[in-house]
Amino acid sequence: MLKQKILDEMKQAMKSGNTQKRDTLRMLDSMIKNVEIEKMKKETGLADEEIIEVVAKGIKQRKDSVFQYEAGGRMDLAEKEKKEIEILSEYMPEQMGEEEIKLAVKEIISQTGATSKAEMGKVMGIAMGKLKGKADGNLVKKIVGEELK
Repeated sequence: MLKQKILDEMKQAMKSGNTQKRDTLRMLDSMIKNVEIEKMKKETGLADEEIIEVVAKGIKQRKDSVFQYEAGGRMDLAEKEKKEIEILSEYMPEQMGEEEIKLAVKEIISQTGATSKAEMGKVMGIAMGKLKGKADGNLVKKIVGEELK
């Protein structure tokens, strides 16, 4: 299970003195526990797909923080957040490339028969359901927008 891998690597980071990784994985473990409580799965735990959602949320939060810190001129804090993104990315599935996403989006568009930007919501709903965790949502949105000109 992914949760066990995270806990094992957190212990490893504690033993090796890697404080950045230890702290990031502690935060991730805390986020997972909070979601377990929210979803009333404290005893059973989250499935790997649900843990991936938590990791993706953590990465998104850090990307937003990097943007804010860079805008505020706090490069030291932005670098810290970037390192946390690297650590969290280790627990995400392989991300799809832009070409793979384009192929998937074109297939969805042909299945739905969408022809204009007015139908972007319909295409995005299906695309994000299919590509969840495998592709960045902003990139998918950009590609869908380009395909539905």
